[in-house]
Amino acid sequence: MSATNRLTKPGTLPTGSLDTVSVSTAGSKRGRPGEHETRGKRPRGARRKPNILGGIGAWIWLLIIVLPIYYIVITSVRPQAGFFSSNQLIPPTDPTLDGYALVLQSDFFLYLGNSVIITVASVAVTVFVCLMASYAIVRTNSRFTRGAFSFFLLGLAIPLQATIIPLFYMLSKAGLYDTLLALILPSIGFAVPVTVLILSNFIRDIPKELFESMTVDGASSWRTLVSLVLPLARPAIVTVALYNALNVWNGFLFPLVLTQSPSNRVLPLSLWTFQGSFSVNVPAVLAAVVLSTLPIFILYLFGRRQLISGMTAGFSK
Repeated sequence: MSATNRLTKPGTLPTGSLDTVSVSTAGSKRGRPGEHETRGKRPRGARRKPNILGGIGAWIWLLIIVLPIYYIVITSVRPQAGFFSSNQLIPPTDPTLDGYALVLQSDFFLYLGNSVIITVASVAVTVFVCLMASYAIVRTNSRFTRGAFSFFLLGLAIPLQATIIPLFYMLSKAGLYDTLLALILPSIGFAVPVTVLILSNFIRDIPKELFESMTVDGASSWRTLVSLVLPLARPAIVTVALYNALNVWNGFLFPLVLTQSPSNRVLPLSLWTFQGSFSVNVPAVLAAVVLSTLPIFILYLFGRRQLISGMTAGFSK
């Protein structure tokens, strides 16, 4: 070796030593194989820590939901005599069905029939019209259909309360005030935006190859709508039908302002029947509430399986 290779400056290392140090340092930083892969992972036998705050919040939310239902049911079978002097949260010692009998003896079935007519007519027309409109919006990618879709979405920004005075004026001029049609037409108009939004997004998720195969087979647009879109869009149709039926069934503002005669009343307005000049028959009112919620609850039981899938479908992209 030469003298230059044997001697180095003070505080320095030979080139080979620097390479060795850098390799060893990098190896120490990298650590053993699989060290970073297992770091932060829970062992297989370890249990997840219970979320105490989440559990308490869930029980509180369940109590908020169940307590009003419990109160309505037990109060509907409570006697009117001594109602205000008893504990409201304890089941009555002498339950009675007098409240239900009083409701059934009134014009309850007339109000029930009006609610059924308005709900069925509004939902049927809304689903039929919006299904065809959504199909045209998805399959006809033109400036007109895109503008129509944007116009429908603008309806979501219009509050119902802001239109009640113009609706009252227009329906009065058209001679439709105090008729069932005065409740059906506005219900359809306010149900169109959200119905078009859900159905159009659902139809967009249908593979284009299916539409192309129908076109190759010589199917018309109407045939494609009936044979392809209608069966595949059944969850979305059930969803919008249930959603709109619930809104129309529980509607209070339109029947209050746009109708006047007792023959055109609906179930939400029928609760006034059990209100006297100086007192209110609370058990009868809550019995009417229980009876009025039964039809829509039964409808929900039949369509609950497709309700969630229809609400979430079409928004995955």
